[in-house]
Amino acid sequence: MQKRTRNQGTAVERVTGRRHTGRGRARRALVPVLAGAALFVSLLAPAGQDPVPAAHSAPAFPAVDYAVAVDESASLAAEDMKAEKAAAARIALGDVSSDSHVTVFGFAAAESGDQRAVDPVCPRTTLDAAGRETIGTCVGKLRSRTKKEGTGTDFPSAIRQGVHDLTDGTDPSRPRVLFLLTDGYMDVTDSPKYGAREHRKAEGERQLGLALKEAAAQNVQIWPLGFGAQPRLDELKRMARGGYQKGCVDLPSAAPQPHKVKAADIGSTLEDIFAAAHCMRHDDGDSQRPPGTLKVGISPLATVGSIVVDKGDPQVKVTYYDPSGDRVPTRGSYKKSTFELAGDTGPVEALKIVDPLPGTWKVKAEAPEGHRSLPVSVSVLWQGELRGAITMDPPSPQAGDKVKVTMRLQTREGYEIKDPRDYAGLRVRSELTGDGFGPRALDLTDDGKGADPEASDGAFTGSARIPTSADGALKVSATLTASGLSADTRSEAGQVAPGQLPVTTALDLPAASVHPGATVTGSLAVHNTSDTAHTLRLTVADLQPGLLSVTPAEITVKAGESGTRKVSVEVAPANVFGDRLGDDGLKLAGTVTVVDTTDHDRALVRAPLSVRVTPEPGIWEQYWWVFVVAAALVVLIALVAATWVRQRRRRRDPHGLVLRLVSEDGSVLNEHRAGHGHKQWYEFAVAEPHRSPRIERRPHGPYAVRRSPEGGAVLRKQGGGRTPVPAQGQVPLTDTLYLALGGDGHPPKDGDRSRSVSTGPTPGAGGSGPYVDYE
Repeated sequence: MQKRTRNQGTAVERVTGRRHTGRGRARRALVPVLAGAALFVSLLAPAGQDPVPAAHSAPAFPAVDYAVAVDESASLAAEDMKAEKAAAARIALGDVSSDSHVTVFGFAAAESGDQRAVDPVCPRTTLDAAGRETIGTCVGKLRSRTKKEGTGTDFPSAIRQGVHDLTDGTDPSRPRVLFLLTDGYMDVTDSPKYGAREHRKAEGERQLGLALKEAAAQNVQIWPLGFGAQPRLDELKRMARGGYQKGCVDLPSAAPQPHKVKAADIGSTLEDIFAAAHCMRHDDGDSQRPPGTLKVGISPLATVGSIVVDKGDPQVKVTYYDPSGDRVPTRGSYKKSTFELAGDTGPVEALKIVDPLPGTWKVKAEAPEGHRSLPVSVSVLWQGELRGAITMDPPSPQAGDKVKVTMRLQTREGYEIKDPRDYAGLRVRSELTGDGFGPRALDLTDDGKGADPEASDGAFTGSARIPTSADGALKVSATLTASGLSADTRSEAGQVAPGQLPVTTALDLPAASVHPGATVTGSLAVHNTSDTAHTLRLTVADLQPGLLSVTPAEITVKAGESGTRKVSVEVAPANVFGDRLGDDGLKLAGTVTVVDTTDHDRALVRAPLSVRVTPEPGIWEQYWWVFVVAAALVVLIALVAATWVRQRRRRRDPHGLVLRLVSEDGSVLNEHRAGHGHKQWYEFAVAEPHRSPRIERRPHGPYAVRRSPEGGAVLRKQGGGRTPVPAQGQVPLTDTLYLALGGDGHPPKDGDRSRSVSTGPTPGAGGSGPYVDYE
């Protein structure tokens, strides 16, 4: 079972994590999170920027400017330095935007005039194919400082360098992220730039505060990663909170915060950090040694994503298959999706997909002999769009009435969301406003309690009472917020009913499971108490146009009429759904509205409609019972035929026939019991016909006999025809000898051996008397 999204928060936003053990797992888990360090970051932009465009508006791969500051001070052990370098090197390998930029530098402290606090190793680099190769090389210049190079830790200089790299000549609309890899212990006691020795610590703290304020002012987020045995988390927390705080959605789980990184679970820690820092969602897939096929799921909410494959060995070759089983290209467009592959010549590659087909993707990994020792792992990084459909029941309540408000979650195409994990960490804020009263917060939940009928069904429900002071317009609104998903606000307007409405309606349209092109039938009860005819308009809302349509589109209710009208909802044909339908089908979540056009378009009904659409069954699904019955008949016929053949062969099997050799005067010269024949013919010859005649079995002999189904036997002579041998009688065999049947004619019991009995002289003995020949 695949692991799901990590960036969940506390309370409504819950943070979850997974631990990895061993270097192999740390290496594997490190890849997908670092690979997506710049993925889906349009929501990281300062307030006022345009949100991520929906998939149908052809979104581009969002780019980010980020810097990686690596602590080279003496407080970190050699193995910690190695872990820092690995993290810095892998950040850019799986980046999904060729327009992103990264800067990498090391830092410690300048403790003499000829030393410097910062060591630039990778200047600002565009992460296209050439840039990725450059990053992999220049990160190798990072190293632990020696005493003559300065071994302290100067955080103010590191942060200022990061802010400079992220702001100097860069696009201010791009997100800016500084990753600070350190143990959190500032040490500037040997740095002359901070004044007299006794004041250096205090001055360092003051300069750090100023550097953090500058970072916040320049919209630079700071994400500290704590390396070493015991990183100073309080200092890391201070730096995380000191930078820019409003880069992502307004959720606690998305705010910069420090994390202690252990060698054993560095990957899982970094997964959480990068997912939260970049408003991403991250799902794990399979892992195994090549050759093999790995699976990873892509949510129906995803508008842009990247399948990240940690190959371990660059010699591993990868091909990708969508949920329909089709092999997809690594560049260009296919069906409704756009693809771009990055890093395919290295140990990590990422297939970027705009508007990916939701479902289970397969990644086929192949490797030549000698390159199959390392496991291949797959994961997906994605950002998506979550929509909602809100209803208030009744839509035109009277003052003092109780109303039920429901916010149903949908994909951008209007399909219901099947898996609650797709929207984990979601926060729903709702309020009721209107004339005659102030805004009132509503509590919408999906826990199956109170007004909510079912838990975890993607419908958040609550209730409220319309204030008695309400008079005129009403509006209920709700906003959906989740990290990695673009925020969505929906509202429904209504009117406070002045009293009894002239026309009232009640819609009965049950949930249904149908095939494309089918029709769901219900009824609309109407009651017109006025002396004027009213025209009602029926529509399906909150759904992609063309998926569902309602008929009739209009109903005229005569004055004083009270009755029931038939209402039908027609499902679009299969070609409209395309590959989205899949084997499991789709659940459409629309809203049927009934509006009284005669009464100023007053809403009478806004009822949720749930229709599950499954593919038209194939021949097997429709007629499986016919195939089963036919197969049973075939088996039965085969058994009957086999039984008939066995019986036919048994009736003709010569085994057990007693053959008698008779002279012209009727004397029995020899008896011979036949065995199983060749193709049901027992072949024999007459030995010493003129001296001591007897029957002997002889393959390809001149005579052959078999049973006759009508009784008796059939004699076959070489060069002659076939002669029936009656059970009681004889037929010529030679000029002087005849063949007759003797005994009971039944086959001997199991274990008996066929034999011949002769009353003539024993061959070669010159005497007379019976003898026995065993075959």
